[in-house]
Amino acid sequence: MATWQTDGIVWSIEYSGGVVYVGGTFGKVRPPGAKPGEREVARKNFAAFDAATGRLLPCALRLSGGGGTVRALKASPGGKVLYVGGSFTKAGGADVADAVALNTAGCSLRKDFRPTMSSYVRAIEVTNDAVYLGGDFTLVNGQDRERIAAFTPSGKLLPFQAEIDAPVRAVLAAPKFGKLLVGGDFNMLNGQLEKSLAALHPVTGRTVASYEDWVPPRSSVKALARDGINFYVAAEGSGTGIFDGRIAGRLSDGKMVWKDTCMGATQAVAVHKGVLYSGSHAHDCRDTPGGFVEFNNRQHFLAQSVRDRHILHWFPDTDGGTGEGNGPRVLEMAGEVLWAGGEFTMVNGRPQQSLTRFSPGPDRGAPEEVPQLKASASGTGRVTLTWRATWDRDDAELTYLIYRDGRLVASPTRRSAEWARPTMKYTDSVAPGSRHRYRIAVTDGENASLKSKALVVTAVGDERPKEKR
Repeated sequence: MATWQTDGIVWSIEYSGGVVYVGGTFGKVRPPGAKPGEREVARKNFAAFDAATGRLLPCALRLSGGGGTVRALKASPGGKVLYVGGSFTKAGGADVADAVALNTAGCSLRKDFRPTMSSYVRAIEVTNDAVYLGGDFTLVNGQDRERIAAFTPSGKLLPFQAEIDAPVRAVLAAPKFGKLLVGGDFNMLNGQLEKSLAALHPVTGRTVASYEDWVPPRSSVKALARDGINFYVAAEGSGTGIFDGRIAGRLSDGKMVWKDTCMGATQAVAVHKGVLYSGSHAHDCRDTPGGFVEFNNRQHFLAQSVRDRHILHWFPDTDGGTGEGNGPRVLEMAGEVLWAGGEFTMVNGRPQQSLTRFSPGPDRGAPEEVPQLKASASGTGRVTLTWRATWDRDDAELTYLIYRDGRLVASPTRRSAEWARPTMKYTDSVAPGSRHRYRIAVTDGENASLKSKALVVTAVGDERPKEKR
């Protein structure tokens, strides 16, 4: 879908009340299709878009100073307030310290939520009773709060307190189950070994659930998501062969449902209607059902069944892009549309910087390549055509349309993927000595490619067919 772009990295996206809010490290945005420097509009680390049309909205709070970045966005349950965190010291003309709140009606800065954080805010979670901030900080309003803090919705610091020894990167509330899940880089939490993932009591901050051995040494949790039953973990490993994949766990009892071992750090997850979407740079998923072996490429989006981790045939892609070259950094569902932000500069092989979105349908994309035909003799009056199967980003089974002299003569089907493209064959019966022009096209059932260049073949009885392109 046509989407506006930014001139820097998108770290956070939030959807509320028909608006998609975007935060990151950027200074300008530009329309779909515009090249860098063309038709740019000033937006300092924060922008808002109409979720239905993608139109840029006038909500344009300027967040600057400090590290000059927005890392977290979260709306209140009713959508009236948007909480913003990162590393900034100015919100418009107001002096602030890494966290603020906006009234979504009118996009005005609230005066009541003005905490003073000692360092980065990287994650925000909001319930009816509390606003939780996670990050790098150790002091909040001059009081000890080690990398996580809780406030009333109007900004009063709550007694909730936990001791965490390294940055918190994700916070996820499950009030029904009496849990606040936290993920990040930490090894110790509340004086106990808790590697990168734990559940806290949402009022006191004490540890209520541990996830022993879920995340190994040299891996950390980058993002969390949930549906009504499970929670989902995105992990990044440091070093070759370290756990980079995703985990599904039950909210009720904390039992692991499944764990995949795809290589390629996972930065983001979002769940919708039984599908877990992830942003990573997966390059080896051989041990995951529906996965793939190393094929000298990085696949930056995956879709998996939440039931059994099976990788579904949905393969839009980006490049690694700028910064650390990880491609997508955040995913957010806006109704039925999946928004993605990050470091990328290309989407599906076309220029598109840092922000994109994917519609649930209809499918308008033709298969990626037009096959090239080759011909050989297979007997008197018989011509055998061979070609390498092509692939499609969202359809596994493709139909190949073979034309002889402009007339459709065959339509075989075959399943394929970018990393699994079998050689296909069709044998045609024609009059000995006759000369014919063969072309091929491919369709996913909704969209067809162009036809290939004609392959001219003369079938002979006791000679090999003469081939001319």
